[in-house]
Amino acid sequence: MKTILTLLFAIIFSTVFSQQKSFKPGAIWPDNNGVHINAHGGGILFHKGIYYWYGEHKVAGKNGGLAMVGVSCYSSRDLYNWRDEGTALKVNEIDSLNDIAKGCILERAKVIYNAKTKKYVMWFHLDLKGKNYDAARSGVAVSDNPTGPFTFVNSFRPNAGYWPVNVQPFHKKPVASTVKEKYCGGKGCLPAPPDSLNILGRDFKGGQMARDMNLFVDDDGSAYHIYSSEENSTVHISKLTDDYLSYSGQYFRVFSERYMEGAVLFKRKSKYYIIASDCTGWAPNAARSAVADQIFGTWTELGNPCVGEGSDLTFKSQSTFVLPVQGKKDTFIFMGDRWADKNLIDSRHIWLPIKFNEKGNPILEWKDEWSL
Repeated sequence: MKTILTLLFAIIFSTVFSQQKSFKPGAIWPDNNGVHINAHGGGILFHKGIYYWYGEHKVAGKNGGLAMVGVSCYSSRDLYNWRDEGTALKVNEIDSLNDIAKGCILERAKVIYNAKTKKYVMWFHLDLKGKNYDAARSGVAVSDNPTGPFTFVNSFRPNAGYWPVNVQPFHKKPVASTVKEKYCGGKGCLPAPPDSLNILGRDFKGGQMARDMNLFVDDDGSAYHIYSSEENSTVHISKLTDDYLSYSGQYFRVFSERYMEGAVLFKRKSKYYIIASDCTGWAPNAARSAVADQIFGTWTELGNPCVGEGSDLTFKSQSTFVLPVQGKKDTFIFMGDRWADKNLIDSRHIWLPIKFNEKGNPILEWKDEWSL
């Protein structure tokens, strides 16, 4: 009798669960267990007909901003209904000196698949336990399966000993003794414009800073790491090695002194686009967008892609990923986080369709509910 009741409950729950046929930005988004999806600052991998959503597993309370569990993974075939696949990458609960020790800062995890090595490769922004945001490192983990478990490989500062392809002569001059090793990581605390401080030159030997980040794989299979660098004042776009596990030494500085965070890069009709936010901590702000003909090319800012009521605060969200929908031509989804900084586990997911105007520029409008 108990077995029959359990089966009936499973059938009823499955039926209810399968009825989700739309997106409701800002609402509680239940997974197959009826629990709000806990994958924040995340990104999505599409592989063999299945979408995999990776993100920060937040906890309730004062430690919500620290990595107390790891990186979550969910799977879906329709983008509406998601199955909890567990923790793809777990923090180290034994060794407090490990780079990904429990209590570190592990954010913005993204996963891409390497067709040559048959490996799933995860990158994330990492700050070591007890260091707040001073470490500004990149972390890498790999797995043979999309749902994990992922094995931590290494963490490092990007491109140590390499200049960007668009380096300027003043960057290679000796760094003044007045340039400190670190500032607070925001435009409010730098004593002078970042380029005049030459933060790029300061970090040349030890590697550049990397905080908010994203991954992008181009049509030729080349992978790129996009991240906020130089005390968050400048974005770097770095080409990865063929195995996607490290840096090739080729990278490009863009939006110098513009303080962009949450940058996401995507491609449409041979043009590259970036949507990003200003640098205002957990507080929302007006989004920004830009376009280029080449990934290491001249980037032209297009302004705020959001229109209508709430556009000045990106509808109270911050960009985390842009998802090209498979099987639907020219269909892209903006993924954002509405951060609940007092209780980060309650942060809501803001998914909106990206439209394009007559000039090809991305446009975002608020929708209470929508579907593909």
